Amino acid sequence: MEAAGKSKKGAAGRKAGGPKKKPVTRSIKAGLQFPVGRIGRYLKVGRYAKRVGTGAPVYLAAVLEYLAAETFEKMLLDLLLELAGNAARDNKKNRIIPRHVLLAVRNDDELGKLLSGVTIAHGGVLPNINPVLLPKKAHDKAAKEPKSPSKSTKSPKKAA
Repeated sequence: MEAAGKSKKGAAGRKAGGPKKKPVTRSIKAGLQFPVGRIGRYLKVGRYAKRVGTGAPVYLAAVLEYLAAETFEKMLLDLLLELAGNAARDNKKNRIIPRHVLLAVRNDDELGKLLSGVTIAHGGVLPNINPVLLPKKAHDKAAKEPKSPSKSTKSPKKAA
């Protein structure tokens, strides 16, 4: 009776047959991308203080994530403004409009991939004409000209 009531050894507080819960990290709890546990370990191993509170690694991870995001955002903005300025200069304008931003984003491989699902208002589309729709080349016309006199000799009614 006693053995039936007890759970298996190593069940960690759950019933013996119950499913194991997925572990939730402190980074997920705090809504962060940076690793809270690793930062906490570095704080302890680094001997910055005798004791490290539970909130310290969370706060430090949040600050580091914010700084990384700001740095990336500024770098991305600088690149985008430079490319948009180049597009404006190519169009002989001295003011950047949404069209120039779109041309800058779509003509750059990395920015185009990053912003592939983004619609830029009043940006328009990239100029693109399918090669099938373009008129034939001049050398194609030269090759066809000898055939046209032979056609005129075949049908004398049309010539008259």
